[in-house]
Amino acid sequence: MTDTVKKRFGLVGRNISYSFSKGYFTDKFDNENFVGCSYENFDIPEISAFTEVIKNTSDLKGLNVTIPYKEAVIPFLDKLSKKATVIGAVNTIKITKKGMLKGYNTDFYGFKKSLELLLQPHHKKALILGTGGASKGVAFALDELGISYTFVSREANENGIDYDRINATTFDNYQIIINATPVGTSPNTDAFPLIPYEFFTENHIAYDLIYNPAETQFLKKAKQQGAQIKNGLDMLIFQAEKAWKIWNK
Repeated sequence: MTDTVKKRFGLVGRNISYSFSKGYFTDKFDNENFVGCSYENFDIPEISAFTEVIKNTSDLKGLNVTIPYKEAVIPFLDKLSKKATVIGAVNTIKITKKGMLKGYNTDFYGFKKSLELLLQPHHKKALILGTGGASKGVAFALDELGISYTFVSREANENGIDYDRINATTFDNYQIIINATPVGTSPNTDAFPLIPYEFFTENHIAYDLIYNPAETQFLKKAKQQGAQIKNGLDMLIFQAEKAWKIWNK
């Protein structure tokens, strides 16, 4: 009788008890009979604790990374994939047999796969609400899809506009509005980005990277105006499966 090879995976983030990843991979391992595989949350208060996670977790083969560490984790890695280098954010880490840490971004892949199913010829420009690590993967995916975009943040800068600049003309020019902020995530389900929702129309897509709740206030308000809506669940599934392939290649 041979010993079962143990393979441990996990998620690094802050306040991640709600996370999709642990439940998804635990079910995957059970349903697909991946004996010896386990997945756990590494909820750390500061990114400096990342080193202890790596040092103190035996049999660790791969990690996902979530808010707020998708950018902050990069200095702790030995190498980045070409796309993660361009994007400037990491949400997947492969730990090699030699103990090297290589960062990847599968967020862009998941977002691209889920959005392209909705696209019609008139969807030519996008507004990205937020400028954090998640928004960088979104922007990379939009580049690959040939969709131009503008970032929206609380303060205007050379890379985008502030929320006060969004008006009816903005909605005429931008047909896809993407919430890449955590505003509206459970348990703060009454919150929503401060944009003029009355200008959404049936020609718009409202996409929220949030998946819990399934229908955020952002999505509800856009739907009331006839917009097509999409939450982040499919994106998460696509990016998770991509991460699984990376860990096992």
